[in-house]
Amino acid sequence: MQKIFTAYCRLVAVVIALAAFVVPAAAHPHMWVTYEMTVDYDQGTVTGVDHVWSFDDAYAAMALEGLDTNNDGQYDQHELEPLLKVNMDGLKEFNYFTVAKLGDEQLAFNPPTSAHLEYKNGVLRLFFHLPLAKPVLADAEGLTFAVFDPSYFIDFEPEKTDAVKLASAPDGCTATLLDPDAEKEDAQAKKLGAAMAQQFGAGVVGFGSYKTVAISCKKS
Repeated sequence: MQKIFTAYCRLVAVVIALAAFVVPAAAHPHMWVTYEMTVDYDQGTVTGVDHVWSFDDAYAAMALEGLDTNNDGQYDQHELEPLLKVNMDGLKEFNYFTVAKLGDEQLAFNPPTSAHLEYKNGVLRLFFHLPLAKPVLADAEGLTFAVFDPSYFIDFEPEKTDAVKLASAPDGCTATLLDPDAEKEDAQAKKLGAAMAQQFGAGVVGFGSYKTVAISCKKS
């Protein structure tokens, strides 16, 4: 528990006050993040994902405190660099809260690239690319991605619109957001979920109670 607490502090404790938090086993969230995910393709394979995370106002206010060193009311990349390092160093210990599976096999990622922060229109956003260690064929069956914190210290939720995109995908590829908490799933999500359950077993469809992005492409 102490190791988890220390690592979380590095991730979110940009001010001394955050060190007072104690993370219980069944915590309610202390941070809220909405995310956009772009699944990247290259030469008929899925190569990784691009993340855009928008932080809640309370975290942003604490995180940005004291970073406007020239007092111009703006935050350039130089001023945001210390906060970026805090975030990326802390996220490493939690695999960037991103899980990819091919059927029941969990896939590995290489270290992230193109990481940067942006503060615009009152919203603090983190951008980074997370490449798969080994690309996956576009028409491979049972490819899923999910962004979540199993301790629920951070509450990750997809953006209400355009949360998932495909970049340079072959024709016939789609991304479906499966929401286990939704009272009603659309017909496509139901059909895809049933097909994946039949092929790989119900236990490997998605990530339990977490929202899951399922990728599907027509066989060439």
